[in-house]
Amino acid sequence: MSNTAENQNPNNEEPAENLTPETQQDQGEATASQTDDALATLTKERDDMRDKLMRALAEAENTRKRMERTQADTTKYAVTGFAKDMLDISDNLRRALDAISEDQRADDKVKTLYDGVAATEKIMLASLEKHGIQKIEPKEGKFDPNFHEVMFEAEVPGKQNGEIIQLLEAGYTIHDRLLRPARVGVAKASAGGTDYKIDEEV
Repeated sequence: MSNTAENQNPNNEEPAENLTPETQQDQGEATASQTDDALATLTKERDDMRDKLMRALAEAENTRKRMERTQADTTKYAVTGFAKDMLDISDNLRRALDAISEDQRADDKVKTLYDGVAATEKIMLASLEKHGIQKIEPKEGKFDPNFHEVMFEAEVPGKQNGEIIQLLEAGYTIHDRLLRPARVGVAKASAGGTDYKIDEEV
């Protein structure tokens, strides 16, 4: 009989009905503590996995947006190199028109030539504008280093320091970027006048 009892309880654990209430409570608390620890571990692992997943999704979204911006910029400014090459042609057309005086245009043959060159320039500028390229022709106003380049300074009565007094060469922008600055002459303060500084801030 004793062997049978030992086989049924190989760990020699005391049957639950033989345990004191205090011992049963201690065992219950130990089991609950182990369960709580396991649950806390699983919860932490779940939260860590969720955090890693959210970070991975955010990084993937940021990468997608960067690629979209890069692709948009590539498409938007794809003609930049070609546009710069065309600026020399546009400049030469303008120089040809400026070289013909009003007196010379009185001649019908010269006028026909002038009108043809003017029409060509107009078509070229329209084509450039279609691709987001705008001409900058500041003939007055304040010098802006974001769009203008100073070629000379001169004292001019009635003009403040840094004020544009002459346009030497037109500039161009492509969408929101500067393609070429407008080259200008600006006024400088006279020795006895008020000294105005060029505003180099946007």
